[in-house]
Amino acid sequence: MNPLSKLLSPLALCLCLLLSAAVNAQAENRPNVIVILVDDMGYSDVGAFGGEVRTPHIDSLAKGGLRFTQMYNSARCCPSRASLLTGLYSHQAGIANFTGGDRTAKLGPAYRGRLNKQCVTLAEVLKATGYNTYGVGKWHVGHDENPTDRGFDEYYGYIRGHSASQWKKDVYHRFPEDRKPEIEFKADNFYATDAFNEYAVEFLKQAQKKDDPFFLYLAHSSPHFPLHAPPKTRDAYLDIYRRGWDVLRTERWERQKKSGLATDTWQFTPLSDVPKDGEAIANGFPGKPNPAWDDVEADRQEDLAYRMATFAAMVEHVDQGIGAMLEELKAGGNLDNTLILLTSDNGACYEWGPYGFDKSSRRGITVLHKGDELKTIGGPGTYHSVGSAWSCLSNTPLRMYKHFNHEGGNCSPLIAHWPKGIKQPDRWVRSPIHLIDIMPTICAATDAEYPKEFGGEEIQPVEGTSLAPLLAGGDAMPSRTLCFDHFESSAIRHGDFKLVRGNNRYKNRTWELYNIGKDRCEMNNLISTQPEKAKELEKIWEEWAVRVKVSPYYEHGK
Repeated sequence: MNPLSKLLSPLALCLCLLLSAAVNAQAENRPNVIVILVDDMGYSDVGAFGGEVRTPHIDSLAKGGLRFTQMYNSARCCPSRASLLTGLYSHQAGIANFTGGDRTAKLGPAYRGRLNKQCVTLAEVLKATGYNTYGVGKWHVGHDENPTDRGFDEYYGYIRGHSASQWKKDVYHRFPEDRKPEIEFKADNFYATDAFNEYAVEFLKQAQKKDDPFFLYLAHSSPHFPLHAPPKTRDAYLDIYRRGWDVLRTERWERQKKSGLATDTWQFTPLSDVPKDGEAIANGFPGKPNPAWDDVEADRQEDLAYRMATFAAMVEHVDQGIGAMLEELKAGGNLDNTLILLTSDNGACYEWGPYGFDKSSRRGITVLHKGDELKTIGGPGTYHSVGSAWSCLSNTPLRMYKHFNHEGGNCSPLIAHWPKGIKQPDRWVRSPIHLIDIMPTICAATDAEYPKEFGGEEIQPVEGTSLAPLLAGGDAMPSRTLCFDHFESSAIRHGDFKLVRGNNRYKNRTWELYNIGKDRCEMNNLISTQPEKAKELEKIWEEWAVRVKVSPYYEHGK
């Protein structure tokens, strides 16, 4: 070896050691990431957004982080999950409206009914950059692939359908399929929401023993129907909900004003109309406003109180699990450098009328429960929904519900918590954002690279925008355009303006125009006074519809 080589070898070794140390330090500084998605929870159900449901742990995250007032979603469970997991509009990911049968031959590639190969999930992106990836709960983006086929190292939950009994443990599975379950549940005391919580904590224990950072996706099925909850938790809410939706909506509204959520651009809305479904399944109210509580007969009021108490109990059990997760993060010394994002997949669910429904041989028929039957509501073997009137309470003060692209359907609360990464916490953030922003935000926080190619497939460019400036203390994002379409209920948000229309279940399918900057709750329709603005937005929306292949704007096969 010549003298120069002898000189360079120690120098090269030193440089390698320094580089390795720098890389390790960077890895140590990368945050852990937890995304919590709640199912069919309304805009104002948690305490931080005005609700009376007991959610102290969620409220603590809100107090120590940011509360986003305009978090848009895709108006339904599965398309919202597609957008959150991929950073794309759900149409681009292959789930325009719903999972299930592949309708690409008739409608085009947006209607595949499951995630396509031209998108990547958060788990795939983060796994590629060295994160350990864990998932728990409801999958609902296509059952032909397991979550472990799309980037998750470990998963516990269910992959088929929009819902399942919370009381049947055999519905829920550990993935990969050859993985021995760490937790053995007994059939006689199994409750899925609590099981999801336990597995979330178990995965956190596993993750915190490893050197690399972790990503945990906790996708609760609560409080989606069927309404199921332990009687003890349910019964603690009965007296609250016996007071009715009118009184409780007013009280939520007063708390929203006091907290600063509702400003002078907000208005307290009347009860929304019941969508135009069949007379029986709409409980006799198709196309009519939901009834006042005092106009409901006493026996029906008691039945409804039990339903909403069960719904609230489901949300409380979600919160209890979050409390256990926070304790585990504290014990592991990881809470301060964990980015936690919590939201709901859509607004509260109206199905199918003000009295809800019970599963029966005839779709949507509602049973009136009396006497001892009331105590069975929410128990094993039952199947109930909460109904459209209580959903007006859950969405206070926003109009309409899940399925529609009015604010009550496509706007959810979002809470972000990250002590090491969020500047100026404990504040409201009023910029319009969307689930498509979760992917670029997490990529920015973790230094993960969103790929151009993955698994031999060309990947579509991410649609969202990183929220990093807001986490860093900014008040607003640059103005941009967000578009929506779900079963022909369409909308566009362009600056302060929103153009929106319902589908055949709404009172009409004509466009409505609102200035959300001045009219947050869509009370003053400007379509007759600003028709040119409406035409401008409609043109932009149609261009988007062609681009993301919304049928029939995208002419499949031509």
